[in-house]
Amino acid sequence: MQRRSFLLGMLTLIALAPVKVWAALWNKTAFEAVKINDATRSLNISAEIPTQDIVIIAPDRAENGAIVQVEVHSKIENTEAIAILVEHNPTPLIANFMFSNGAEPFVITRIKMAETSDLKIIVKSGTQYFTRSKNIIVLENGCG
Repeated sequence: MQRRSFLLGMLTLIALAPVKVWAALWNKTAFEAVKINDATRSLNISAEIPTQDIVIIAPDRAENGAIVQVEVHSKIENTEAIAILVEHNPTPLIANFMFSNGAEPFVITRIKMAETSDLKIIVKSGTQYFTRSKNIIVLENGCG
């Protein structure tokens, strides 16, 4: 019974939340950018610090670009966000995950890749942005 009450309460909250609140969570300009530099600029990222403290688990060669599994784990203290970008995609910003209240900065997802490209991860911690990249060879295009 408690679970039903909780679910009903959450659905009510979602239905009553102002549209502006939900829109503020989504950075339309960044997600619609067609160049990686425009996407990072829209995320207010000015300088990136290369680091080995971002762990990327993804295939070196993707048989099918339509389904590329990516795991990202940030070892950077106080990670607030993890952005996933693919340079040669029609829209480079794939996802931007936010973390709070001590949530473990770990993401596992499947993405589409249009062609062979660098997978770029950007981690936000405080006012700093850290980055790491991995090249993935796409054998069969996933998006266009």
